[in-house]
Amino acid sequence: MKKLIIALFMLLSMSSVKAEGLAGDSLSVTLRFGYHLGGTSPVGLPSSIRSMNNYTLMPNFQWGGDIERRLSPLMGIAVGLRFENKGMQVDARVKNYHIAIVQGSQHLEGQFTGDVRTKVNEWMFTLPVMAAFHVSDCVRLRAGMYGSWVVSRQFKGFAHDGYLRIGDPTGPKINVGNKAGERGDYDFSHDMRRLQAGLVAGCDWMIYRKWGGYLDLNWGLTGIHRRGFKTIEQRLYPIFGTIGVAYQL
Repeated sequence: MKKLIIALFMLLSMSSVKAEGLAGDSLSVTLRFGYHLGGTSPVGLPSSIRSMNNYTLMPNFQWGGDIERRLSPLMGIAVGLRFENKGMQVDARVKNYHIAIVQGSQHLEGQFTGDVRTKVNEWMFTLPVMAAFHVSDCVRLRAGMYGSWVVSRQFKGFAHDGYLRIGDPTGPKINVGNKAGERGDYDFSHDMRRLQAGLVAGCDWMIYRKWGGYLDLNWGLTGIHRRGFKTIEQRLYPIFGTIGVAYQL
């Protein structure tokens, strides 16, 4: 994977210099800088998640570029490379939510009712492969798939202001406060997957000469945790929209 990333960086840098000489107008390079807005979420909100108390924006920046090869005046195929962060910080109200926590020196698992604060942070290299459709000289639509290699991962938080029923909803009741030693901490960072895949669709709009903007939707098909991870009852998927600035070389 490291060799692939290095090769793609070299390809992007070489193409930015030689694109016109190699293939005239059939090969183009676009550089990007954007911001992700979204989060990791189950598909279909379960009844155990009652409401969202707070959502905090994270520094979800994206840097990268694409190389497109024109196959016809309207169609092309594009390969890109991104270095990006996908994260969120959310506080939610839950009821009978299955989770494992650490309270003081005790490891407890069961059904929690109360508030849960979670911070997710993932830095990754992403390789999208997309079909491109040129609506006009200024507008390009893109759709395809992506693969990501996560180089830094964090999934941690705490349960607070509620109670935990050990085992099932009728089990022994443990009160959970909001201070250190009273709340229920958790850290599932090491249970996150390194390799992720998903769908991407987007639009580029060149506004002034070689400058423009873009919008993307990235929908993860693989959960952020490894297969077999059952400590949290739902599988969580990374779902993010992106807005940014594009420059065409």
